[in-house]
Amino acid sequence: MFSGIVEEPAVVTGLRKEEENLHITMRCSFTNELKIDQSVAHNGVCLTVVDIQGEEYTVTAIKETLDRSNLGLLEVGSMVNVERSMLMNGRLDGHIVQGHVDQTARCTEVREADGSHYFHFEYETTEEMRRRGYLTVDKGSVTVNGVSLTVCTPTDNSFEVAIIPYTLEHTNFCQIKVGTVVNLEFDIIGKYIARMQF
Repeated sequence: MFSGIVEEPAVVTGLRKEEENLHITMRCSFTNELKIDQSVAHNGVCLTVVDIQGEEYTVTAIKETLDRSNLGLLEVGSMVNVERSMLMNGRLDGHIVQGHVDQTARCTEVREADGSHYFHFEYETTEEMRRRGYLTVDKGSVTVNGVSLTVCTPTDNSFEVAIIPYTLEHTNFCQIKVGTVVNLEFDIIGKYIARMQF
């Protein structure tokens, strides 16, 4: 379980395909605090640490994860938002995030507004997906690349988020531009409510 409060962007240092799996090696400031079998969210995707070598650690993404997320688009040097699992004795500063990405979206607009930035995203949708809770509501929560955010101006297949300067500087939002593919996890509470309606 995660909160959507990104600790930092890790840097991809290696990528290795093995059949349909992708082994992703990264470097971050807290690698020395990790242990094998630990869960870490990567752009919002919960993955298990499988190897640690010095300042670098490796996780493995399977085909289902690669098909549903943007991890298959990573390159050496890419920045990946990382968050260790939530401590049960701490405050929930974001919202309940499972680390199970629902689908991807594409950035269609970035604009500056008095020091902050607005990012507009569009995603594929069908009636069946909406019935499963794959939707956003005004002032509701959504996770974009692992970042817990508040939804602005939602439509059936799009929404905006406002990013403060701190978030822009301390996550991979600094690299998101028009055309960038991001990971979405819709609000788990909304999914349960949507399921109860059908």
